[in-house]
Amino acid sequence: MSHIYKVIDIVGSSPSSIEDAIDQAIARTSDTVKNVEWFQVDQVRGHVENGKVGHYQVAIKLGFRLDEK
Repeated sequence: MSHIYKVIDIVGSSPSSIEDAIDQAIARTSDTVKNVEWFQVDQVRGHVENGKVGHYQVAIKLGFRLDEK
């Protein structure tokens, strides 16, 4: 059986880590989009506050499988 996927762009952020930013983006998206099955990191960036990392920002592509007919 073949699957068809839709891809969306999401940016997650976290004050603690890159991994947490990814986890937050996936968890929040999964609340409203079903069948989220994979991700791809496109960009890592951050927000600087007072000379230190304030937030990590991770741009990811999320793939979700479309329902079968």
